[in-house]
Amino acid sequence: MTDINKVIVIGNLTRDVAADERSFGYTANGTARANISIAVNRSVKKGEQWEDEVSYIDVTVWGKTAENLKTYFVKGQKVAVCGYLKQDRWEKDGQKFSRLSVVADQVQLVGERKADSNGGNPSYVENNNSGTKPVFSPNNSPDSFQGYDDNGFSEDIPF
Repeated sequence: MTDINKVIVIGNLTRDVAADERSFGYTANGTARANISIAVNRSVKKGEQWEDEVSYIDVTVWGKTAENLKTYFVKGQKVAVCGYLKQDRWEKDGQKFSRLSVVADQVQLVGERKADSNGGNPSYVENNNSGTKPVFSPNNSPDSFQGYDDNGFSEDIPF
């Protein structure tokens, strides 16, 4: 029997995707790689009060999906990531280290696009309605990320 390793995380980006070479780059064979970090809030009760507890989750995005993120993903943007956990282990100076991170299969903006009045990049605002959001995955391109195929049919058909 195969084990299940699936993660869904919704949170805010902690930095711009194309901020530096560490956050976005290409491998020797030309494959794009984006390293993003997502801040995820969780409310916990401490005594009589509720407090926010923040976890920072490292996510790696590969290929065309990583290239698509460069244009749209900026610090503070709310995103949803679907992927799997990957553990890296290494040894340095005789001491063992390990780190868990998420490798993204699919990344989605959570919010709707609004025009920037200053003529800069458009930003996104959180939205509670069920409108279609841009989805970035290896199987779609920026031209088709609105959730419809070339024939105008929605990809959300349940059959």
